[in-house]
Formats: sequence, structure tokens, C-alpha cells
Amino acid sequence: HITPEKFYVEACDDGADDVLAIDRVSTEVTLTVKKDVPPSAVTRPIFGILGTIRLVAGTYLIVITKKKKVGEIFGHAIWKATDFDILSYKKTMLHLTDIQLQDNKVFLSMLNHVLSVDGFYFSTTYDLTHTLQRLANTSPEFQEMSLLER
Repeated sequence: HITPEKFYVEACDDGADDVLAIDRVSTEVTLTVKKDVPPSAVTRPIFGILGTIRLVAGTYLIVITKKKKVGEIFGHAIWKATDFDILSYKKTMLHLTDIQLQDNKVFLSMLNHVLSVDGFYFSTTYDLTHTLQRLANTSPEFQEMSLLER
């Protein structure tokens, strides 16, 4: 969900009530609940957050807008991110000079080129950041940790 003040990322899992709120001015990230999302927010589906990047115009949020299932590991779906959106935290570019606008446009073009290259894979249930050998040698406590905590 997008408002002029915040980005709200809502999980679509059954029973999930938490919403990630990202302040577009302070860049502060907090957890809130669905009822705090204003009804006026523009809503669109995403499949994940790739990250943030700071360019000339300010901070941008990079989100995954399309995905394709490419396989499974031990019954866990592995996805390939195939399309992205780059969302500006800033509501306007009026604070930039013509040269800064041009530089920002070049950097966004470079970023779009990098995102168009194959190779962005993810899983919401399996740890792709560690090798199978490493995972086999970890403690039971590590195995029970969420992917975020790892």
C-alpha cells in the first residue's frame, strides 16, 4: 500500500496481521497492523522487497513485482524474480537541479539494467543463503530460527 507519507507492506499469509510501515520522510521502519493502513492508500501486489538504494534524488525502495517458479528444494518453492519496481521515497523531484535530475536518470537506468539481468532467486520457506553442507552442520537452534533471524 502506498500513501504520500508511508509504504505499507502487508503479508498475505493466513492469519498474518502485521504490516511493515516504511516512513517516506524519516525512512524509519516499524511494524503496525492492517487497520492502521489508510483506506486512501494505493494498493498493488508485490512478491517481496529486494532492498533500498540511495541515489541523487534520495532513497528508493526496490520491490519484486513478478516472479516465476523455477523449482523446489526439499519441497520448498524456489522463485526467480522477473520484474521489479523502483519506488521513490520522495514525492517530488523539485529539489533537484537539471544536472542532478539527469544524473539520477542515468543511475536509475543503470539500476534497471542490473535488475534486468537474470539471477535474482528467492524462497520464502528455504534458506538459499547457506549451502546444504553448512545447513547440515548447524545446530538445531539455528534450524529453528526464522529466515529473518538467520
